[in-house]
Amino acid sequence: MRKKIFGLTLSTLLFALSFFGALLFALTFPAQAQQLAAKVPRIGYLAGGSSRTGFTHDAFRQGLHELGYVEGKNILIEYRLAEGKLDRLADLATELIGLKVDILVAAEGAGPALAAKKATKTIPIVFTSASDPISAGLVKSLARPGGNITGLTTGGPELYGKRLELLKETVPRVSRVAVLWNPESEDLNLAFEESQAAARASGLQLQSLEVRGPEDFESAFKAAADRRAGALLVQSFAVFMRSRAKLADLAVKSRLPAMYADREYVEAGGLMSYGSSVADLYRRAATYVDKILKGRKPADLPVEQPTKFEFIINLKAAKQIGLTISPTVLARADKVIR
Repeated sequence: MRKKIFGLTLSTLLFALSFFGALLFALTFPAQAQQLAAKVPRIGYLAGGSSRTGFTHDAFRQGLHELGYVEGKNILIEYRLAEGKLDRLADLATELIGLKVDILVAAEGAGPALAAKKATKTIPIVFTSASDPISAGLVKSLARPGGNITGLTTGGPELYGKRLELLKETVPRVSRVAVLWNPESEDLNLAFEESQAAARASGLQLQSLEVRGPEDFESAFKAAADRRAGALLVQSFAVFMRSRAKLADLAVKSRLPAMYADREYVEAGGLMSYGSSVADLYRRAATYVDKILKGRKPADLPVEQPTKFEFIINLKAAKQIGLTISPTVLARADKVIR
């Protein structure tokens, strides 16, 4: 004989409980799904350029992918790009903060990082490629950044002297070197100052070629020719990098031996470069994002410095400008493009 509870058989009561349990789960599932979706980390990506594509941004996304993150699934990225107008960075940083991002990635030098730092004291910030973060005022020290910001550096001030040294060895008779740079960039202001100091020590004269964008390139090269510059130094800048093939072509047409900060210029037809791997810096930046999302504080993550620098020479470019590079210099190269 079946037992009855409150006038219902036990089996009927169990069925009713199962039904109401399933109904309750169905009603609460959308709320649970929304809660899970809300937990997907959101990255604010601030840069001075004009495109989400390019080898640096791709390298950052590849770094995330290698750590198990898939954009649009378990991580979201909000992009804000200044399109070469660096005075827009402050407003773009404020926009990202308004979206309540979990972390800010400041790409393409110290400028975006400074804009982010001024905009927030609480949201973690990772810079991808600041040349001298201490001088720029981003961190207190490389070992102990302090505050809510850390990241990666392209190398110290000694790099500028090294590039001029290699340029002088390659073109022994050079006395005047034209420098292509953008005075609106925090990184390039520091780079130009350090390059001036290194030039004085090497007995070289620097000619300033101030460039805001690609529209200024041809007039800059004409100014270098008018003042009889014997060589060219191109400082590392995102807008320059995106026009590297054009810059390499203009240098060849002007018959100017050119030294670049990044190997990508040489691969695009430039003469030579000395520096660290920019793509590697952006991949490594993803590891900082991962550590912070898992609970680490930026103040406890030392700024990472590159440990390897490459000297790349393009003999095709040398031939085009009628330059003979000595065996001694070639022997110092890590890679020679023939």
